[in-house]
Amino acid sequence: MRIVVLAGGIGGARFLRGLRSAAPEADVTVIGNTGDDIHLFGLKVCPDLDTVMYTLGGGIDEEQGWGRRDESFRVKSELAAYGVGPEWFGLGDRDFATHIVRTQMLGAGYPLSAVTEALCTRWNPGVRLLPMSDDRVETHVAVTLDGERRVIHFQEYWVRLRASVDAEAVVPVGADEAKPAPGVLQALAEADVILLPPSNPVVSIGTILAVPGIREAVASAAAPVVGLSPIIGGAPVRGMADKVLAAVGVESTAAAVARHYGAGLLDGWLVDTVDAASAAEVEAAGVRCLAVPLMMTDTAATAAMARAALALAEEVRA
Repeated sequence: MRIVVLAGGIGGARFLRGLRSAAPEADVTVIGNTGDDIHLFGLKVCPDLDTVMYTLGGGIDEEQGWGRRDESFRVKSELAAYGVGPEWFGLGDRDFATHIVRTQMLGAGYPLSAVTEALCTRWNPGVRLLPMSDDRVETHVAVTLDGERRVIHFQEYWVRLRASVDAEAVVPVGADEAKPAPGVLQALAEADVILLPPSNPVVSIGTILAVPGIREAVASAAAPVVGLSPIIGGAPVRGMADKVLAAVGVESTAAAVARHYGAGLLDGWLVDTVDAASAAEVEAAGVRCLAVPLMMTDTAATAAMARAALALAEEVRA
């Protein structure tokens, strides 16, 4: 079975771990969000790609869901002593090594897709990890701070401000001129199943779909497309997705996110059992919907979610 997963960071990575457990023989390709990418300390940082790589490779800090476990921050402290920031973004010493290698390879002329493949040879994540594009795309957020409307990088909005102010608009800068990375469109065309995990529908999966050709490839694929709601009981499972959903005029409900993706993209949608009453609303919008437990409490629970998604894919295929 050839499975393609469009994934952001923590939620996508943890779902992928369950998917590997549920379908260990499957050929899994992950199209990773690079809209969160940022240049810091002269280095190219790819948070979502690295979170997938570290999680599946066994190097993630399980408690926080990002960065390396057993991490230290001596380099960051030394940079701060020189007055070099930003102090709000935490890169650990082990993590710095990844970004140094990536930046050196990019500087030598290798595209991000080739660099990502090279980094994965160390971690052996058990999936093929592709960036959505080799081109530079950065998600920016329009906000009002101290009475002044500004546009800031998503990382500043999410990490420094912790989404404490309303997002007025979300813009994937550069996406309209980007091209899908090598292998992305082919993977979608050859997939048996396409999954949208419980990643942020605006700044993770939404940014991937903003790259010209990717949404069209997903919508026209022969494979069934099944998504899992990142909203349970009217609130994000993790993070502050409600803030960016509001910026694009979408309510923080499982049914509203399904309608946001649309029947032209989705064939099936899983909601949590607490949102079972919304299944009829989703089906009225033309998407097959089932209610199953969607809390990723451990790998076994996440594997059950993945099996439910694959079963729903078989159902809509029939």
